Amino acid sequence: MSGRDDILIRPAGAGERSALEELQRRASLSLETYREQLEANPDAIDLPAGQIERGDVLVADVEGQVVGFAVVLTDGGKAELDGLFVEPALWRRGIGTALVDAAVHEARRRGLTLMMVVADPAARKFYERCGFTAEGIAETRFGPALRMSR
Repeated sequence: MSGRDDILIRPAGAGERSALEELQRRASLSLETYREQLEANPDAIDLPAGQIERGDVLVADVEGQVVGFAVVLTDGGKAELDGLFVEPALWRRGIGTALVDAAVHEARRRGLTLMMVVADPAARKFYERCGFTAEGIAETRFGPALRMSR
């Protein structure tokens, strides 16, 4: 992969659900912060089929291979980046940034501002580089997380 120009962002297909969940599992378990909790609660890795069907899941595709995905959920006039996962071997190559940009664009297309929850505190600097600012704390299944918006 030579740069962001070869990253195609597209809606996920219904047949990609299990592959996306496996990508989510690999990415999530690559970080120590929540590894023990995720291993004890494998059901936490779940990508509901309805999210794919509604077009809420954006996939990063490089040369026909899925290398990451983001989930943009809308509810009550708000949009939230509900998940951002990139193949661990491809971190720091612009894929996450391309997915965040696409998620922001999708939220704006829907007339909304993108809100998000950062589950891993180590990701804060990444999201700040993407233009997000901290707005407070949110409770998640595995404890408090930083709520940010752009």
